[in-house]
Amino acid sequence: MPSSDNQGFPINFASFRQPILNIRKDRVHSEGSHDSTIQNLESFQKRVSAQFHILSAVDPDEFLSVSWIRKLLDAFASCQENFRLILGNNKSQLSKPPADRLACEFFDRAIKALDICNATRDGIERIRLWQKHLEIIVSALDSEQRTIGEGQFRRARKSLMELALLMLDAKDTGSMFSYRNRSFAHKGKDHSSRSSGHSRSQSWSVSPSWSASKQIQSIANNLVPPRANEIAATNGLAVLVFTMSFVLLFVLWALVAAIPCQDRTVPINFAIPRNFSWSAPLLSLHGRISEESKKRDRRNSSGLLKEIYQIEKSVHQLTDLVDSTRFPLTGEQKEVVRVSVHELSLVCEVCKTGLDPLERHLKEVFRKVTSVRTDGLEFLGKATER
Repeated sequence: MPSSDNQGFPINFASFRQPILNIRKDRVHSEGSHDSTIQNLESFQKRVSAQFHILSAVDPDEFLSVSWIRKLLDAFASCQENFRLILGNNKSQLSKPPADRLACEFFDRAIKALDICNATRDGIERIRLWQKHLEIIVSALDSEQRTIGEGQFRRARKSLMELALLMLDAKDTGSMFSYRNRSFAHKGKDHSSRSSGHSRSQSWSVSPSWSASKQIQSIANNLVPPRANEIAATNGLAVLVFTMSFVLLFVLWALVAAIPCQDRTVPINFAIPRNFSWSAPLLSLHGRISEESKKRDRRNSSGLLKEIYQIEKSVHQLTDLVDSTRFPLTGEQKEVVRVSVHELSLVCEVCKTGLDPLERHLKEVFRKVTSVRTDGLEFLGKATER
């Protein structure tokens, strides 16, 4: 996959302001002053840097948890909204080459991103299914509610076996999403009034061989920092589009790493450019996620989400216990059951209270990506007609 670092691009992109300032004043368009455009672009870079700095500074207990993923999606949605506003204020420049080409490349990446959103939604639904079995296990082995006997162990063992099969299926790259038919996309007044190809997600029609990892690699293809002449020719919009494209790539990569998605086994390698204000926090996050992946061994894990790790750990302990236990239980065995059930009950509570808000955050990301893509393509289409 093509590298996204800036080798071969000697310009210091953190100081891209100067090439733009050298542009003659008569090239400034009517949507706003030249200085205002520069300020908006610099403000956008700072916003991205600040958002991801907060995400990178969290302690290990919160990192890659459901609450952290929600914050990641919030950060993306905020950057995307700011991106949309800047594009809207620079329509004249956006319709000229090479800005029009760069914008179309971003919109092509965006439609691929919608499939990742839908695949992630299916992953959330899969975790909900696990939750139902977890609740049965917790109910059966809750020693504070009743004395645990052989009947309770048989009930727990049945749910543990079913849960193990479901989680194994999540690791099976060939069968997990062959049934996928759900999407955030919907038909309505707003949808029917727009060009049909602009807002439709492909997710309900993808084949069982569809791959989240390969989709991300496709998004990353040819994603390289803009050259100095592209920056100057677009009044800096080239940097704006590249930054938003890279943020999109990074967020999708983190989602696929954390939440069960179809075919997560293909390594996704991309280099983060080091000359942007947002480079440091993204490098930090990339390193932390990659390190977590090495520790957890993705081949044997359904996802890097903290709650998934807790489920896998507790289920493994309880499965070993119910398979080897003879009654009556020893004091040590009772303590293992109590601790494991307590950990599972905490995960159940997080799933119960956190998965619905997480899905709403994901739906909002889907909506924002769809909106900016549709609006941008419609404007470019109108500009071509004139």
